[in-house]
Amino acid sequence: MNQNYNKIPLAIVTGAASGLGFELALLLARDGYELILIDVNSEKLQQAKEKIEARYATQVQLLHKDLSKPKVAESIVQSIEDRAIDVLVNNAGFGIYGSFHETDWERQAAMLHLHVITTTHLTKLILKKMVARGKGKILNMSSLAAFQPGPLMSLYYASKAYILSFSEAIANELKGTGVTVTCLCPGQTKTCFQEVVSNGCSASDNKIKFNIACPKQVAAYGYEAMKKGKIVAIPGNINKLLSKLPRLVPRRTATAVIRRIQEKNRAV
Repeated sequence: MNQNYNKIPLAIVTGAASGLGFELALLLARDGYELILIDVNSEKLQQAKEKIEARYATQVQLLHKDLSKPKVAESIVQSIEDRAIDVLVNNAGFGIYGSFHETDWERQAAMLHLHVITTTHLTKLILKKMVARGKGKILNMSSLAAFQPGPLMSLYYASKAYILSFSEAIANELKGTGVTVTCLCPGQTKTCFQEVVSNGCSASDNKIKFNIACPKQVAAYGYEAMKKGKIVAIPGNINKLLSKLPRLVPRRTATAVIRRIQEKNRAV
């Protein structure tokens, strides 16, 4: 075995084909990490690999995986064999718009499995080895949505709240181990997220253009927070204020405000 095999840091990024996942992969490649990139879109994943390797002299391995499927975390760990993971970025995710009782259950279940089960299981499998080695960093992608209920995207908001709570709890457990967990909670960001939420419909673009962040800037903010071992990272002063909305006004009022925003954003 090459003696440098375990000396070059290695990072896993899920949802790496585009958006924040791709931007985070670029930052890791810039800093000398080898990459294992995971996404359900094999074509965009290959394009991401080519773009990264064109800019940085690093090795990029691709895993075409649907992270909403059962036991996918186990298959990922089996694919990487005994390689030591220095950074895990749980970025993959999607949203569903519509009233809870009217939206498709199969798609809802897939989203919950991705956000909750796969994120948790992959973290558990990788974390055990990180703790044993006494080093490692995990970046979990939550959202500003984690801080309040979200009518018309109820399960998305709830699942992001789970990721935030889970990340904060295990970050506390890991004090003194050499392993840190950071939860990135961005607000509206200019990615393909809204198109997926709206399932490609004509109302896929946000109608509220205020406070939409650049994915490069959000990724850079989250990446620096991860390197520093910060537990919760909320990019932007406006978003920091919005995260406190349920504390500043009655939760019922905050929930009504969120519903109005959702309806306005997706008005045809």
